[in-house]
Amino acid sequence: MAITLTQAAADRMSTFLANRGKGVGVRLAVKTSGCSGMAYVMEFVDDVNDDDQVFEQRGVKVIIDEKSLIYLDGTEVDYGKEGLNEGFLFNNPNAKNECGCGESFTV
Repeated sequence: MAITLTQAAADRMSTFLANRGKGVGVRLAVKTSGCSGMAYVMEFVDDVNDDDQVFEQRGVKVIIDEKSLIYLDGTEVDYGKEGLNEGFLFNNPNAKNECGCGESFTV
C-alpha cells in the first residue's frame, strides 16, 4: 500500500508545517460527507497513533489511519493553482465517481 506526493504537494505541505512551527507530518483521511459519500480530510499531526501508517516522501510524512488507508491506497496527492483557485488535488484510483465540486467521492 502506498501514497505518493508530487513535488508541488510536498513543497506546500512543508511550508505549512514550517509556518506552524511543530508537528511530525500531515494526516490524510476520509470521512463520510459530501454529496458523493466520502470526503478527504487533511490535518496536522503532532503524535502518531499505533494504528497509523506513515509514508515519507520528499521530506514530508503523510500519516494515514487503517480505516482510511483502504480508500486511499495508490492515491497521488498534488497541489495546483488555476486562476484564483488553489489547493490539494487527489488522484485516487479507488474513486469510482466524484461530485462536481471535487470535494467528495464514492468507491
